[in-house]
Amino acid sequence: MKENIEFIKKHFVTDISAGLVVFLIALPLCLGISLASGAPLFSGIIAGIIGGIVVGFSSNSSINVSGPAASVALIIFTAIQTLGSFEAVLVAVIFAGLLQIALGYLKAGTVAYFFPNAMIKGILASIGLILILKQIPHAFGVAGAFERVESFQNYDGTNTFTELLKIFKEISYGATIITIASLIIIIGWDRPALKRFTFFKFFPSALAAVVISIFLNEFFKFYLPDFALDSSQLVNLPVADSIGEFANFFQFPDFSVIGNVDVYTIALSIAFIASLESLLSTEAGDKLDPYKRRTSTNRELKAQGIGNIVAGFVGGLPITAVIVRTSANVHAGAKTKTATITHGVIMLLCVAAIPMLLNLIPLAALSAVLFVVGYKLTSVGIYKQIFKQGKKQFLPFIITILVVMFTDLITGIMVGGTIAVFFILRDNYKNAYINDEKVIKESENKRVLRLAQETTFLNKADIMLFLDHLPEDSHLVIDGSDAKFIHHDIYEIIDEFKESAKFKNIKLEIVNLDRTLYTKFWKKQ
Repeated sequence: MKENIEFIKKHFVTDISAGLVVFLIALPLCLGISLASGAPLFSGIIAGIIGGIVVGFSSNSSINVSGPAASVALIIFTAIQTLGSFEAVLVAVIFAGLLQIALGYLKAGTVAYFFPNAMIKGILASIGLILILKQIPHAFGVAGAFERVESFQNYDGTNTFTELLKIFKEISYGATIITIASLIIIIGWDRPALKRFTFFKFFPSALAAVVISIFLNEFFKFYLPDFALDSSQLVNLPVADSIGEFANFFQFPDFSVIGNVDVYTIALSIAFIASLESLLSTEAGDKLDPYKRRTSTNRELKAQGIGNIVAGFVGGLPITAVIVRTSANVHAGAKTKTATITHGVIMLLCVAAIPMLLNLIPLAALSAVLFVVGYKLTSVGIYKQIFKQGKKQFLPFIITILVVMFTDLITGIMVGGTIAVFFILRDNYKNAYINDEKVIKESENKRVLRLAQETTFLNKADIMLFLDHLPEDSHLVIDGSDAKFIHHDIYEIIDEFKESAKFKNIKLEIVNLDRTLYTKFWKKQ
């Protein structure tokens, strides 16, 4: 079902309401992810605005909501350290967007689904762990502490855990109380007993925690000044006195770093993670869509690329489609992209009109929001679920997490992906054929080699070893009855074996093995 004017009009009021709900959820997340990225807080708001308006118009998804995501926070944090400034990182964001558009035109929208699921979950779980570690200083009110949490080993010989221990010497009791109160609110707010009431369904838990944290800090100012937070422990968005001054708050890319190879490495990382999350979120969103509309994954890549190019030019964080906001959008009753665009427009109006109100938000409350986001990415249930799936899934998953934690994200992706592919290749290697044991028992000299449905060049070694170890004076039947595709290399191996079989006095019988299985397969592609 495609959206048309009548359909949009019919659901306009409901979509405006849904957009307001998504805004209430997205605002604290945009600020929190900016905090986790080490980027200016305003950059997360910009990304939320662009994700709503620009990507909302460009995508053909009716319910997807895009904005800054926790999955790219670690990349940006590392990138700022590597390139030296956020303005330099914006160049990488632009190139990432260009790469996404190119991938869309190359019809690479389905490629992401071929990445091993265990590796993907390992990446997300490791990001969740790092998000939690990175927010501990803010949760306890230690401003500016622990700035290299993305790397386990620090330059001064210390590491993540030794640095965390130092934080407890500088605890702010006011921030700690706000963090604990915020966590209690977020966790308790989503209990089924409260969700029976309309207010608790409509008003998001994260925003409730933020609002109550503001009142708590104001209470401290009047009655417990020793507990009150100072400006370094609060959100600090620029406040404009005019539209012209507001325009000056946007940051622009520093193209002087265009010759730095690290820019392109970071761009590849952003494009990979942002595209992967966007495609997976789109697939999940389509399943939630009450009308079961299918989103073009290639167009979605182009839309995300356009969004990231715009974000890079005006100082925004990288953008992805985000399943948390998308699911909230659907549950709030959204039927068309009007809801997505509305949430971006409301965010723009708020940051332009009421930044002083947003500057009352304690960073400790945003840390509590990110603790919950991080835990959802790396919950105990996920570890149990993957463990039950066996070592082929659990080893790539846990190795990816450990490598990311103790080195960096890119190394973790490479190592985890290698381990996952190893298991895939090994399974493929083992499943080239079925050696019919019943026939072997009936006759010591007879073997039946039943080729698998998909017999590729990856199976060459296994088949060659089987043929090489056949005893002299035996009888071999090669049966292709079950095969739907046999690679050309396999035919060559069989042709060569025809000659060697004569010297070993092996009787060779070939059944239902048609060489056109190879040529027909490729003609269909």
